[in-house]
Amino acid sequence: MQIQTQKKHYTPEEYLQLEETSEFKSEYYDGEIVPMAGGTTNHNEIAGNFYANFKLKMRGKNYKIYIGDVRLWISRYRIYTYPDAMVIEGEPIYEGNSTTTVTNPTVIIEVLSKSTQSHDKTDKFRFYRSIPTFKEYIIVNQYEYLIEHYAKNANNQWVLTEYESLDAVLSLQTIDFAISLTDIYESVNLSTVGEEI
Repeated sequence: MQIQTQKKHYTPEEYLQLEETSEFKSEYYDGEIVPMAGGTTNHNEIAGNFYANFKLKMRGKNYKIYIGDVRLWISRYRIYTYPDAMVIEGEPIYEGNSTTTVTNPTVIIEVLSKSTQSHDKTDKFRFYRSIPTFKEYIIVNQYEYLIEHYAKNANNQWVLTEYESLDAVLSLQTIDFAISLTDIYESVNLSTVGEEI
């Protein structure tokens, strides 16, 4: 006879308390705490390149970009997650009393990992679409030159544009910002991906 162990259900408050003292980041999915996989050097280079280019080109404009450590609260699905990068127009709207969790991204960037790519393209994108301010989703493949860019049009439909060559330029639809794939993939060595997470 098999004995099934019941998963512990955590409240958002319990999760936040555990996250404050934890050595590793975890995400929260409506009661369940899910440890995050470690990142790769390529993953880190891509997120860093996007962040650095955005900060430099958008200096003095009314946008903020956050990377990695800033948490996002998705109220409709009761989810706390850590996108690889988020762009916020104007000032961040915080969840709770601290400045660690935001609720109002305009653009979200995710760098695909083998362990997360299916989730990032399906469920996670659906969760993100419930955020009223969210208008663009950029999914960057770290294993080949490939970017999937989803932009919400005037009819609230999500339109996909794919970029597959290094001379291509990714142009955001809702923000006056463009970046070449050469800049996004700078210092990324695709020959080292192997069996990374």
